[in-house]
Amino acid sequence: MTLTRRQWIAAAAFTPAVLSSPAHAQGAWPTKPVRIVVPFAASGTTDILARALAPELQRAFGQAVVVDNKPGAGGNTGAAEVAKAPADGYTLLMGTVGTHAINPSLYPKMPYDAARDFAPITLVAGVPNVLVINPAAAQRLKVETVTDLVRALKANPGRLNMASSGNGTSIHLAGELFKSFTGTFMLHLPYRGSGPALIDLMAGNVDLMFDNLPSALPHIKSGRLKALAVTSAARSGALPEVPTVAEAGGAPLQRYEASSWFGLLAPAGTAADIVARVQQETARALATAAMKERLLSQGAIPSGMAPEDFTRFIAAETAKWAQVVKASGAKVD
Repeated sequence: MTLTRRQWIAAAAFTPAVLSSPAHAQGAWPTKPVRIVVPFAASGTTDILARALAPELQRAFGQAVVVDNKPGAGGNTGAAEVAKAPADGYTLLMGTVGTHAINPSLYPKMPYDAARDFAPITLVAGVPNVLVINPAAAQRLKVETVTDLVRALKANPGRLNMASSGNGTSIHLAGELFKSFTGTFMLHLPYRGSGPALIDLMAGNVDLMFDNLPSALPHIKSGRLKALAVTSAARSGALPEVPTVAEAGGAPLQRYEASSWFGLLAPAGTAADIVARVQQETARALATAAMKERLLSQGAIPSGMAPEDFTRFIAAETAKWAQVVKASGAKVD
């Protein structure tokens, strides 16, 4: 259903030719600050990746690169703002699997056309999601494993809830897919990003969540959240002791997989040399040993693919997630 770790690494490969900036891309642009819109609240994985990348691009461009959080409507609010921005390279989007592959099938009316209104630049990283539960809830429900969780859900129909970073995100769909595979029900509580959802989860106001690994990882390591499983096909190097949902969930979940990705996009019509420059500098940054180590330690697999490859990747992901949305019966709350 999604790419394996090995496939992500293969997709991340780029040739030396991609890294050699064309002379015409070194012209006047940029002459003022560049803004990267994050369509979710601070502290989530989208925000973490944008803020890791921004200083690298700032050094490369010689201009400030500002991260601007614009949460709402499962990422649609911020994405729509970028879609309507001038196509001059000064407003970029850190898009996600939600804004560009899931939401078009989940929302009956979209404020933008995910394919027509954007110029894909590059895939920044792919990450697994991780199923986390509030430790107090786990103790109360006697949940140590995924099979324990399924048992608890069936014994308490409708009494447990799951947080998400918003309607249509991969975090939301990971939970809906889990419900579909196991024949269970949890009340979905959408937030305006992973950050506020995690705060409520750790406070005990919600029971569990399928979060992107980078944003959940510090809280797992601190013991404020209990990790039950990762949602990828293979275990994550950042949490090697945590099984996959397919491993831990038994027969009903053997085919379960639901991961996330994040990438830079510009408004449609942005000049090809600007798109190429942003992709090349992003690829350079992601290829450095320091950035690789930083992202891999957080559970993210860096990419940097060319714009045309990212365009094809988004199209394939859109078709795949349309089937997932249909099969899961997920709807906007």
